[in-house]
Amino acid sequence: MGGFSELIKNFDKTRDYVRDFFIYGFKVRSEFNRKSSRTYDDEKRRAESWLDGFFRYVNTPRGKQAAITLDSGRIYENPLYKAYYSKSFTDNDIKLHFMITDILEDFPDGLCVREVTEKLLDRYGEFFDEQTVRNKLKEYAAEGLYISIRQGKKDIFTLSPYTPAGLFKKFPNLINAVKFFSEASEFGVVGNSILRAAEIKNDIFLNKHYYIVHTLEDEILLAISENISRKHRIKITNFGRRGSGEFQGIPLKIYISCRTGRRYLIMYLDDKKRFCSFRLDCIKNLLDMGECPEFDSVANDLANNKDKVFGVSFGGSRSSVSRVKIVFFADENYEKHIVDRLYREKRSGKVERTGENLFTYTGEFLDANEIMSWLKSFTGRIVSFSGLGDYSEKIFLSDIKRMKDIYTTK
Repeated sequence: MGGFSELIKNFDKTRDYVRDFFIYGFKVRSEFNRKSSRTYDDEKRRAESWLDGFFRYVNTPRGKQAAITLDSGRIYENPLYKAYYSKSFTDNDIKLHFMITDILEDFPDGLCVREVTEKLLDRYGEFFDEQTVRNKLKEYAAEGLYISIRQGKKDIFTLSPYTPAGLFKKFPNLINAVKFFSEASEFGVVGNSILRAAEIKNDIFLNKHYYIVHTLEDEILLAISENISRKHRIKITNFGRRGSGEFQGIPLKIYISCRTGRRYLIMYLDDKKRFCSFRLDCIKNLLDMGECPEFDSVANDLANNKDKVFGVSFGGSRSSVSRVKIVFFADENYEKHIVDRLYREKRSGKVERTGENLFTYTGEFLDANEIMSWLKSFTGRIVSFSGLGDYSEKIFLSDIKRMKDIYTTK
């Protein structure tokens, strides 16, 4: 029977469990029904090792609930970066890593694949076929650890002179820039890796609003960004609450919610002939489907429609533009902060002063229901509204009535 190891082969599986702990939280063991209880225990133990001090347990009648809780404004390094440094490796991987690096240290002018293979046998008594050595050399060249130069019909490999320690010594001010980048919301793990290689830690920058779980989405984000840059079509596997399955289409933009911090892929679906949004933390995997000749045309259609989207929703398959009109009350003498907020948060809508202490918000949207959360934050200042749709208006009035009933003393 195999023992427990903190090293992982399948990052997607670990990503699923950590996401459940962090985003949804407070689940008991029996609620994780994807795999066996043994799998759940192993994944929880890995998460506990990466997030030491951040796990919280609560005993309930349903069982022992586990969740991740932390104050993001007090951490200098995203603890979830450790998941990227936990990948398993073979005996040959670790042997070749140190042996080839040691050999190339002694040959600054470089060696070809055959010469490296011979040195491995002569110096260490280790026999590897040339293809295995070639694959490792090309892998490290792609990572930037080695430099590959074509000479005639051969590739010559040398150690890269651009090491983190060397660059920091040459450009001391670069350290602070990398420290800041290491905790940036996108691909901060790259900056963290550079600091680790130079044995330096971020001790300067803290983030008041820090969505550390975003690093679990960065592999998907990178793949999406590459395909947008190449103007390729993709196929994704999504497991979102609003729809699971495979979706094929054209990736166009990444939207980030300024309210929740969630990131969304805006994609044009081939079968439905419409734009749709998918949360990055709900995208399981991605497949490159090749070049997309109509990419520019579809991207132009998105640019023409983006002002009709309040958030990330483009409405249903038969949605039409709704003309929204909302009148707000705000005392101009004592509530300037409310007036400022209306102008600041209007997005693609328009705010006008239409009377004493009255301000009218107007706009055209494909999914007016997205305005509801923002509208409810002005409860007590709403004079009238129209264009939200019968269903949304009914829900809004029902919520107001329930709130009134709760706070009304009988």
